[in-house]
Amino acid sequence: MKVLVTGHEGYIGAVLCPLLLARGHEVRGLDVGYFSDYEFQPLEARLAPTGRRDVRDLAEADVAGVDAVIHLAALSNDPMGQLDPELTADINHRGSVRLATLARAAGVPRFVFSSSCSTYGAAGERPLDETATFNPVSAYAVSKVAVERDVTALANDDFSPTFMRNATAYGLSPRMRTDLVVNNFVGWAVTTGEIRILSDGTPWRPVVHIRDIAAAMAAAIEAPRERVHNVAFNVGRDEDNYQVRDIAEIVRAIVPGSTVVYAGSGEPDKRSYRVDFGKIRRELPAFRPAWDVCRGAAEIYEAFRRCRLDTALFESRHLVRLAQLRHLLDTKQVTPALRWVAGG
Repeated sequence: MKVLVTGHEGYIGAVLCPLLLARGHEVRGLDVGYFSDYEFQPLEARLAPTGRRDVRDLAEADVAGVDAVIHLAALSNDPMGQLDPELTADINHRGSVRLATLARAAGVPRFVFSSSCSTYGAAGERPLDETATFNPVSAYAVSKVAVERDVTALANDDFSPTFMRNATAYGLSPRMRTDLVVNNFVGWAVTTGEIRILSDGTPWRPVVHIRDIAAAMAAAIEAPRERVHNVAFNVGRDEDNYQVRDIAEIVRAIVPGSTVVYAGSGEPDKRSYRVDFGKIRRELPAFRPAWDVCRGAAEIYEAFRRCRLDTALFESRHLVRLAQLRHLLDTKQVTPALRWVAGG
């Protein structure tokens, strides 16, 4: 199968592309290149260079001739979404719908969209399946809801979108991020000996390893059309619904000498949701999650220990997405609309 991956140089894309190649797919990528100047680990696979390609500027020719598009490219996570909510809407929402429209016009039969369980937002303790009401509390989550709504309307007999609502990602990647809860807790523990909780620790957060996200997306493009046509899947495992304080305790047990510290205001985080992952288990039997938080956190700890991670790197633009965007803005490499300056 010929597969186009947008955002292929990012945190998930750098893990997804080698997996797709290993499964025998022909893969090409498109990426705007905001985060391409640093590798935490060597990339497992390098796709043919495509230059900097902004999802807002793609044409039908960019998607022609492929059997599936896996769309990862976005301003990815809540803090980045709040950088400029209108910009988030432009890139994440309108850019994604435009890409899906181009793919349909080009005759691409499969379109897999990287959505998020954060669309459930403030939802309490009852596990939510894919029929639950959305209640987004961030610009990032609002953009994901809007894409699902508008791309659903594009589905027809020749165009099958699938919406993968990923739990909060964690795990090692060549494009490593430390602004995700499991990765962040391990980083704090390694660099300071403290695992810093910035809420009261009670919010529920489902988590999923990026290698399992990648495996779910591969399963979606390989599944029979009738199983994935115009439907959403929560991506993760029922066992990996945790309260934030429980994730902190897992990390404390893995990183020697670390302690849990409540470093925030003590106010509850509005984002709190538990998720039911039964549908993906039933409908995509080829997807079998292989990672749990203990194993994933231990792998991250070993990687951070080997590279002698210090506070400067942990908090740097190389590992914190928002810091990298601010660096590009401050150095005038990109415009306020996050478009590359000519010659930059």
